[in-house]
Amino acid sequence: MKILVVDDEKPARDRLRQLVGDLDDYEIVGEAANGRAAIEACQDQSPDVVLMDIRMPGMDGIEAARHLSQIEDAPAVIFATAYNEYALAAFDAQAIGYLMKPIRRERLQRALEHARRLGEKQLDALREEADEDAPRTHLSARVGDRLRLIRVDDILYFQADQKYVAVGLPNEEVLIDDSLKSIETEFGKDVFFRIHRNALVALAHLRAIEKQKDGSYRAHVRDSDKTLAISRRHVAGLRKLIRAG
Repeated sequence: MKILVVDDEKPARDRLRQLVGDLDDYEIVGEAANGRAAIEACQDQSPDVVLMDIRMPGMDGIEAARHLSQIEDAPAVIFATAYNEYALAAFDAQAIGYLMKPIRRERLQRALEHARRLGEKQLDALREEADEDAPRTHLSARVGDRLRLIRVDDILYFQADQKYVAVGLPNEEVLIDDSLKSIETEFGKDVFFRIHRNALVALAHLRAIEKQKDGSYRAHVRDSDKTLAISRRHVAGLRKLIRAG
């Protein structure tokens, strides 16, 4: 069984290497120091199991697991955590494997024997119950047989197009499966403001609101030549947010 070790602290990764080395039929195929690196390593190394810390800078373990669940032949995930007893009840309730730090060899072996893949509903429930409900730092898009991570801070706008949503980035658009409604709910209108039934704009990248000769309005965003239609009923709210910022 191939294992990937993910922890932002090298001593913790070394400890897991040592513990796994004492077990039969398990092999460490790689390490990663953060969630984003873990996703890249999984796509390159195809591990069977990921042993992953939860609290890591940048992208935490729960967000990384959420992205990993979208990979074809996704690995099983076992979280390493120092959570309190109340939060650990969420892991038990969702039948999610976890290891309490400091990790013991016997507990590690049992967790590996019962490792299972995580579903999106499990991860959403865990994030809510374990008080890890901060918005994601990245969105993910399938590009060929790979998963591409998109930094939320780089997103200029979202625009719905039939069954997909296009993510506007400097000089390109990428299609994702998330809906505008779910994005709006997760991040809030002070981050991505709905300017039309089919579009959200990133307030941090909004450059100007332009009134057209026919009385309609369009939004200009930085680092893009594209303009977005603004519904008349959203103009006042958008201006109010801009003035407040």
